[in-house]
Amino acid sequence: MNKFTYKTKGVCSQTMTFTMDNETIKEVKIVGGCAGNLLGISNIIKNKTVDEVIQSFQGVPCGTKKTSCPDQIAQALKEYKASL
Repeated sequence: MNKFTYKTKGVCSQTMTFTMDNETIKEVKIVGGCAGNLLGISNIIKNKTVDEVIQSFQGVPCGTKKTSCPDQIAQALKEYKASL
């Protein structure tokens, strides 16, 4: 298992730290943002693959913003996948 941290851009959350088992998400901890929503999202994506989460979360906006915490999760996972 390995960990990586992603600094978010354009959203209320500040950082996302993922614990990964190859391309499977084992845990994600998010600093900042809407605590309840992000805890729920973190629980939903446990044991999902990188591709499953990217497909579901990429491009999701937040209000008038072009990005959101789910979209930032997708961006982080794309960055992680590119580093493999």
